[in-house]
Amino acid sequence: MVVLNKIYTKTGDGGETALGNGARVAKHSLRVQAYGTVDETNAVIGLARLHAAGETDLALARIQNDLFDLGADLCRPDMSRDDEAGHPVLRMVPAQVERLEGEIDAMNAGLAPLRSFVLPGGSALAAHLHQCRTVARRAERLAVELATVDEVNATAIRYLNRLSDWCFVAARAANDDGQGDVLWVPGANR
Repeated sequence: MVVLNKIYTKTGDGGETALGNGARVAKHSLRVQAYGTVDETNAVIGLARLHAAGETDLALARIQNDLFDLGADLCRPDMSRDDEAGHPVLRMVPAQVERLEGEIDAMNAGLAPLRSFVLPGGSALAAHLHQCRTVARRAERLAVELATVDEVNATAIRYLNRLSDWCFVAARAANDDGQGDVLWVPGANR
């Protein structure tokens, strides 16, 4: 359980922050950038939720919770199974990825096949979901880059990959099941 009695600590005033294992690193470190961008993804999903209802809103709420799990996973540089006190470290698990895949398949079943690339836009919800997709992709790129220099849970990377796909398909669903998609017309303005 997290208890926050005081929001500012002044411990980061020198440009460093603490990771989940207590190690101090520069705030511009690749690991901090990766989980910081996961946090940014969560924030833009919060904006998308302002336009969502029903099952879409419930799914986005689950995703927001998953993204806190993902941030907790990425802020632990060691892949040990337990923390220093012997408690299990929170890690993303394959079931979280599989849930996204099932939801993607269910949403995609009602969509017409694409005949062109989709431009971000259409309904307000679709436009926000496209923004979520691009921020999730940036988080994925940072996590993949981090994995080239340090240990990263491969399931965390798979989750980010699937999340951007989920956001794309959900954006199409939010555009009247793809009928309101804004399609790219190559060379239209030459």
